[in-house]
Amino acid sequence: MSQPFYVAPEQVMKDRADYARKGIARGRSLIGSTYDGGIVICAENTSNTLRKVSEIYDRIGFAGVGKYNEFDQLRIAGVRHADLKGFNYSRADVDARSLANQYANMLGQVFTHEMKPMEVEILVAEIGLTEPERDQLFHILYDGSVTDHTTYVVLGGDADALRERMADWAPNKSLSDTLKLLVAALAGDDRTLVADDLEVAVLERGEERRTFKRIEGDDLTALL
Repeated sequence: MSQPFYVAPEQVMKDRADYARKGIARGRSLIGSTYDGGIVICAENTSNTLRKVSEIYDRIGFAGVGKYNEFDQLRIAGVRHADLKGFNYSRADVDARSLANQYANMLGQVFTHEMKPMEVEILVAEIGLTEPERDQLFHILYDGSVTDHTTYVVLGGDADALRERMADWAPNKSLSDTLKLLVAALAGDDRTLVADDLEVAVLERGEERRTFKRIEGDDLTALL
């Protein structure tokens, strides 16, 4: 009887992580940041139909990088989870923290037990109704790791380089100033990004229950 081929668990996990990172690096990065009126998410995306940034619930936004069909499945699962929780309990009970934990469990389960990990990184953002200090940005990696941020977060293969370009970030900037900084970081020194190259959305603090708003066309051009 032949002996089964043995691979150390540490090597298996390393190979899966390398595979996922390579898949994510093939896509374009995105940045989420707070500004004086809420949270803005800016992604490099030339498609008019395939969205990287979406709404999950009243005060919660979602963004993903990597393999589109995989993070879109996660988006749909998040919408269903939020709708069910809001229906069974209260709309106020739906929050980004519990949603991020759900995503972390799903991604961790796939990374540990499936042959192929999901080639995605996702962002779950929640805006505080009236208090800017309650704005939250949750970054969930392909292996289920979660980090929370209150300033800005970078997703994608060029994350280290983008963080260096975000050195001028400061709190309570206007939407226009924040967006210019995000676009400059995404573009780097050798490129110029225009409105048609970008997908931008905000979670805007105000009196409305629904806070998610896309910024497109002339409105985006004017901000840039």
